[in-house]
Amino acid sequence: MRFSLFRRNPSWAHPILLLATLVTLALPALGAKRPNVVFVLTDDQRWDALSCMGNPHLKTPHIDRLAAEGVLFKNHFCTTSLCSPSRASILGGLYAHAHGVVNNFTDYPKSLPTFPRQLQKEGYATAYIGKWHMGEKDDSKRPGFDHFVTHRGQGKYFDTEFRINDGERAVVPGYYTTVVTDMAIDWLKERDEEQPFLLMLGHKAPHSFYFPEKKYATAFDKVRIPYPDSAFQLDDKPTWIKQRLSTWHGIYGPLFDWRKDFPDTSAAGMVAFEKMVRAYWGTLLSVDDSVGRLYRQLERMDALDNTLFIFTSDNGLLEGEHGMVDKRTAHEASLRIPLVLRYPELVSPKMPKVIEAQTLTLDFAASILDICEAPPLPKTQGRSWKKLIAEGDPGWRTSWYYEYNYEVQFPYTPNVRALRTDEWKYIRYPHGDGSPDKHMAELYHLPSDPEERRNLIADPAHAARVQELRAELDRRIAEAHPDGKDEMPLDEGIKGELPDEKIR
Repeated sequence: MRFSLFRRNPSWAHPILLLATLVTLALPALGAKRPNVVFVLTDDQRWDALSCMGNPHLKTPHIDRLAAEGVLFKNHFCTTSLCSPSRASILGGLYAHAHGVVNNFTDYPKSLPTFPRQLQKEGYATAYIGKWHMGEKDDSKRPGFDHFVTHRGQGKYFDTEFRINDGERAVVPGYYTTVVTDMAIDWLKERDEEQPFLLMLGHKAPHSFYFPEKKYATAFDKVRIPYPDSAFQLDDKPTWIKQRLSTWHGIYGPLFDWRKDFPDTSAAGMVAFEKMVRAYWGTLLSVDDSVGRLYRQLERMDALDNTLFIFTSDNGLLEGEHGMVDKRTAHEASLRIPLVLRYPELVSPKMPKVIEAQTLTLDFAASILDICEAPPLPKTQGRSWKKLIAEGDPGWRTSWYYEYNYEVQFPYTPNVRALRTDEWKYIRYPHGDGSPDKHMAELYHLPSDPEERRNLIADPAHAARVQELRAELDRRIAEAHPDGKDEMPLDEGIKGELPDEKIR
């Protein structure tokens, strides 16, 4: 069943739109046709949930093709591993504390600029279709988009109620991934061929609770998925990690409703964990299909090679590492995410590239505007990777910091401030009132210990290094806080009660 997307309204009646259209129509004549942008955003996809990033079971040929014809970023990260804060950072290139979206209930401030608003000012047709996930109960049209389709809350894998451009809400039958892809392709078909466009497609997948499309429901039934070894190597970890084991965010807890009786520390309890991960992977098979459909549509429009095609996610996901599920922490599975792009004007499909340097969600706004030759945002804490890709950038970052603030609605993770360098990760857990940290810090040497099994924080041989990394972390935080204040809530401790059903 097809869904009516929108009714095109004449733009010539408005002088500002008329001017934007005239400027756009003049671009090809000046030999300056700007690239289109297709930005595909998944929800909670960890870095290795792609076959091009090494997953031996989950095959993603269409996303892999983007990497094989473009750029694969091996070390891409979010600066806050939580959906709304990270999505806001993607839009505006600012840390969570700077844009103010520090939880999953706050919308992006309408007073702050975004790269879509900037492209819209430059004459781009702009559309957002799918999961917005900022301002949980608000499905109204957001600034910067000519066409806007979303829903309230998390949406559902089947038969979600959508709202189009502030119109009436209506349930659209079908599987979420397929439905929003249909909508995106319909919008592409009806666009003005002479006008550059930005299409942002927000998938629900692979966010919990995981329900694959019927054809993929049993795709991984024969794959054994045990708890990771690191789940049982907690002796040198801070106490809060052990306290989290039987909570909503621990491997012995309900596993997002996959386990009905909990806590379950038995060997048999691992079956529920396996089913959860299999379902998570299953939702991503449909996302890969979606990428393939968008690729083919761009080909049919003869627009593929003039399109900056980006595939990424908002944050990662722990799947048993250190005995945890969900995200929020500064461990690799939580903050490391996929990033693949294709744009032949920057990288020839015959000579794809792999980028090892650390890139961040903060970099999207600066990079996209740079490639589209649009004015930069007035303030950003990220930087463009256009030069990094094209010729290398000797001055590229070698360290950055991560932030997360304790949530009373999800009291399973402390305040987190962490530094990641090319080689080291240092994590501390501030109490929130300026007093000494109540939790043990963590130190990992990533080249020799990529799974972060051995916490070196108490090793006397690394005492000087800890001081050095702490100083670098403090410096990075100070750089990002011109007012000198790194404010955070008080850490009220790890608690066992389940979160409210309305916000799960």
